[in-house]
Amino acid sequence: MATISLLPGWGLGLAALQPLVEAVSAQHEVQLLPLPECTALQQALDELDAQIPAGNWLAGWSLGGMLATALASRRGADCPGLITLASNPCFVAREDWPHGMPPAVFKAFSRSASRDWATTRAGFVQLCLQGESASITESARAVLQSTAATQLAPGTQGTHAPDPAHNACGQTDTAPLASLAWLEQLDNRAAIEHMGCKQLHLLAVADALVPASVAGPLARLNARASIRALPGSHAFVVTRPQVLADILHGFIQPAMGATHDG
Repeated sequence: MATISLLPGWGLGLAALQPLVEAVSAQHEVQLLPLPECTALQQALDELDAQIPAGNWLAGWSLGGMLATALASRRGADCPGLITLASNPCFVAREDWPHGMPPAVFKAFSRSASRDWATTRAGFVQLCLQGESASITESARAVLQSTAATQLAPGTQGTHAPDPAHNACGQTDTAPLASLAWLEQLDNRAAIEHMGCKQLHLLAVADALVPASVAGPLARLNARASIRALPGSHAFVVTRPQVLADILHGFIQPAMGATHDG
């Protein structure tokens, strides 16, 4: 049994990962952590590094996967493996990485989030589900809308006490604009290229936010990384938790055996 530290995506909180946590917990221990509330990216990584024991597998969905990648690179041999779910090495496209969101689109989204959080949140949920079948979409939308509704608008302060069952750090689980900026700042290409630990990158074929076509460029960064494109949308953590859990277990278990044999 491995211990997996799992990080959420932007704007949807921890509850969006609860179906996956329940599925994975049948085989492994899961430490579910909220995104740090600080504004500086390096401080956020420092906080996560302090909260996650050495030797844990690192995993994350979307932005959470990007943070997990950066932390795995920082930890080196203290990280046995990395698993990303619908994550891009660079979420925002760059001149030498055209496989992300166009910068103008990202800036427009950021402005929208700061001006009209409720509308932006609703549109973001729709983007996460784009590409799913109608039968799956309705139940998944209810989950995402429910967890998104618990996120505070940027600049507001929570008045409720944090739920220790859902918040390992004792912080309110918000979606601040600071963490949105991390999506633009993070560039994990060098981290993936030079990382020595086991890597599994799972993409979704119909993902409207992280294109599955990134699989090829991602493979060229590190030929040792395992990369798979699965049916579904960006929200496959909600719509296909058991499928993901089975793949994660199939990847982790042999790696643990190899470690113990060595």
